[in-house]
Amino acid sequence: MEKAVYRILDANFNRAREALRGMEEYCRFVLNNAALSGRVKALRHALCQAAAQLEQGKLLCSRDSQNDVGKALRFDGQMKRLSLEDCFVASAKRITEALRAMAEVGQTISPSLYDAFERLRFDAYTLEKDIYITGFGYLRMKKVRLYVLLTVKTEQDKQKLPELTKACIAGGADCLQLRCKGLPDREILNLSETFTDLCRKGDVLSIINDSPDIAILSGADGVHLGQEDIAVEQVRLLQPRPLIAGVSTHNIEQLGQAITQPCDYVALGPVFATQTKSYEPAAGLGYLNQAMDVLKQCSISHVAIGGITLDNVRQVLEQGIQCVAICSAICSADSPEKACRNFKGVLNSFLAR
Repeated sequence: MEKAVYRILDANFNRAREALRGMEEYCRFVLNNAALSGRVKALRHALCQAAAQLEQGKLLCSRDSQNDVGKALRFDGQMKRLSLEDCFVASAKRITEALRAMAEVGQTISPSLYDAFERLRFDAYTLEKDIYITGFGYLRMKKVRLYVLLTVKTEQDKQKLPELTKACIAGGADCLQLRCKGLPDREILNLSETFTDLCRKGDVLSIINDSPDIAILSGADGVHLGQEDIAVEQVRLLQPRPLIAGVSTHNIEQLGQAITQPCDYVALGPVFATQTKSYEPAAGLGYLNQAMDVLKQCSISHVAIGGITLDNVRQVLEQGIQCVAICSAICSADSPEKACRNFKGVLNSFLAR
């Protein structure tokens, strides 16, 4: 019986270490996140320390890989992985399953083993959540190149919103943000629900400006927060599902604060003078260059914003920017769909170089 106990512990110890290695590589190479990579590595070392309470010779001597009846068992879809995110999810589930088995079987040897492996299991649950939420926003925003802001202030704006949303989607926008100014919350929610539904059907990300509650209730993909809005940590407490959270930044100090929250993406700007919002002075191209150096070290996406047109967008991209937010140059154009196509063409050709 003792040999069977050690076989189970050995198999699950190996399974747990392999799962943690998969999670660490995901954090390191996919999310480019040093903090999360470090947490996974620390958990792996803690697992090894807990397993050191076992007699290593008995673990190895109990192993019988060649005659393990489980190695030949296969089920349809068992190893189906369509993305690196799928690989992470599978690894995260394996680690908690393995630790549960080690805790339950380990207590037949010593109660202290149960306690050690149970603590690690709950640490793994928390880590799984933190990695998934970080990756959810980062990976989705990382694909965004053209981000369009739709502003609604007047009755005419409200009437035009559905067609403007459809035009931007048809023109190739990757993400749309809805900004409602001076309207009652109930009306904003109704507009947001229509907007979000159109974005979902068009396979485009939907972001609601300033209002996490509206974003949640409307089913939007995310919320964008200004410097005076509630913190991202508070949004995380409200969200019933993963929610992309972006934060406006106008200088390096604000960028540093946004990174520590942490958010999923930062808006950098205004790059040029804009009539939509007035800041003195504009952040300028220099801020973009500084920000890109900072963002190389963390898994946070970005979008340059403020006064960007077809005439100056290349100057913005030359700073290393991968995503631009456009408002007036698209929404005030005779054909918003054509304007989107023109911007998307410049973005794709420049970034493909």
